[in-house]
Amino acid sequence: MKKTLLLALCAICMVLMQDSARAQMLINGAGATFPYPLYAKWFHEYARIDPSVRFNYQSIGSGGGQKQILAETVDFGASDGPMSDENLAKTPRKLLHIPTVGGAVVLSYKLPGKPALKLDGPTVVDLFMGKITKWNDPKIAAQNPGVTLPKMDVIVVHRSDGSGTSFIFTDYLSSVSSEWAEKVGKNTSVNWPTGLGGKGNEGVAGQIKQLPGAVGYVELAYAIQNKLTYAQLKNAAGNYITPTLESVTEAFATAEIPEDFRFSMVNSPGEKAYPIAGCTWLLVYEHQKDAAKGKKLVDFLNWAETEGESMAKSLDYAPLPKNLRERVLKRIKTIQF
Repeated sequence: MKKTLLLALCAICMVLMQDSARAQMLINGAGATFPYPLYAKWFHEYARIDPSVRFNYQSIGSGGGQKQILAETVDFGASDGPMSDENLAKTPRKLLHIPTVGGAVVLSYKLPGKPALKLDGPTVVDLFMGKITKWNDPKIAAQNPGVTLPKMDVIVVHRSDGSGTSFIFTDYLSSVSSEWAEKVGKNTSVNWPTGLGGKGNEGVAGQIKQLPGAVGYVELAYAIQNKLTYAQLKNAAGNYITPTLESVTEAFATAEIPEDFRFSMVNSPGEKAYPIAGCTWLLVYEHQKDAAKGKKLVDFLNWAETEGESMAKSLDYAPLPKNLRERVLKRIKTIQF
């Protein structure tokens, strides 16, 4: 009798669990790897706010996120670089860029003694052009008096996959060098003049940790987590700036942000602005085909831009400045469902 009752109760529980799963709406997204730790936390925390919805986010890179939202195989995309005019022209209807947080791309390296280096834009360009091949090069030495630089080969490491981090970094290199802009350009993927490839921020960080003389670019959070050494960089105001959340926030505050929110934060004019800073966006159609999903997505976006922003700093992201956040919240109100 007891066994029969237990089996009956188990069957009822299974039915209730299946009904609950069916009732839970699934919203799919894909794209940028850079904000994934924060987005994962947002989705986890939001499940407590609204248990009726679940977010499934695939961190496949900014290029993949743009492709999937264009194909409408996801409900939202994510990218660390704004979509080009060419790609926007391919969208079936108006696509909105919703800024979420900012971050820094740092120039990391592995040298004996872990010296704290200072570098300007032209020197960084020469490193990634393959023009500077030794760490004791006069251009590096001139900016770092008193620092013992080894006569060691420079090993350049870059991303091998399509990447928003690469977009931000090559956007910076293009902004400080007309030669780079003409010969290489800025994009999520470029033909690198020299160096080894690593997949993802973790791949580049791994190469730098293993190879003496290596230099590469990674997100600030990855550099901190992997205990990598990274340089102070000379900004547009002529100051050498350490990458921090505060210097990224300064870049946000002094960047020119147009109506469509497609903007660059590299080389912002602020006195304390870090020069290789970037924003990351969620890509959402203004007109949502599925009204129920559209409403849930808008509810989440409103929560993310208010409550969610308070979680950014603890995970090494810079929250949006208040004035920009207010503009973004107004834009979210234009989403139709």
